[in-house]
Amino acid sequence: MTTKFAKIATALGLAFSCFVSLHAQAGELTDRISSGKTIRIGYANEPPFAFPDANNKPAGYVNAYVLGVLKEMGYDNVETVVTDWGGLIPGLQSDRLDLITGGMYILHSRCENVTFSEPMAKVSDAFLVLKGNPKGIKTYKDLTKTGETMVTGIGYSLIENAKKDGVPESQIMEVPGPSEMLAALLGGRAAAAAHNYLTLKDMATKAEGKVEVTDPNEFPDWTKNWVSIGFRKTDQDFVAKFNEAQKKYIGTPAMLEAVKPFGYDKSMLPGSETADWICSNR
Repeated sequence: MTTKFAKIATALGLAFSCFVSLHAQAGELTDRISSGKTIRIGYANEPPFAFPDANNKPAGYVNAYVLGVLKEMGYDNVETVVTDWGGLIPGLQSDRLDLITGGMYILHSRCENVTFSEPMAKVSDAFLVLKGNPKGIKTYKDLTKTGETMVTGIGYSLIENAKKDGVPESQIMEVPGPSEMLAALLGGRAAAAAHNYLTLKDMATKAEGKVEVTDPNEFPDWTKNWVSIGFRKTDQDFVAKFNEAQKKYIGTPAMLEAVKPFGYDKSMLPGSETADWICSNR
């Protein structure tokens, strides 16, 4: 009888250990979903990446993409939270958000605080300048030569890129977002506005022919960036499932149709680079 009870006790102990182990591996987002709560998607007003439409619904190609992947996973109980760009990562870390979109680039500095999904797009830097580009600014190095001021958004990766190419901090103006960038350019407080090519094209259409977008091919290859979805460090289990669903969804006719209204096409597919590689090289 003693041996029999010992075997039962051992079996129960192993079962309990497995249960504790599985529970310990479940991240905050998995627990939240299991309890019936919404998945909170955070994004800034950053067309064409992410923005609220006229009905305050999530629009932009990253939002459309994320909703498609979550649907592939069987999740549609979501809510969206619009915040300033600078509040996205803090919102994630303070548990006010569960994942962040809005055109978040995978950068080494961000990888220390955020777990990124595999990339969903590859994009290029560019400048918005006054019509005719009177200052002749096509690259970051042109800024160092002319001493002109560049404007970009608070916390944007373009700040790091500009500094890497020799632009001093004194020549970099930081403002909340695209509308303030355009105002600084049109107001003569900056000679160039730095952002990704697609966003600048969208900004240019709103300026009634007063500005133009520079050729992104003038920029060196190391300025190319990959867009991803940001998660908490504690949600590795969910990110793994998200990546599996993403493999089935990315590049499909359904995915390309969902993002097409926002300017995304096959040329922006991310290629073979992984989030780990990009974290180490950007």
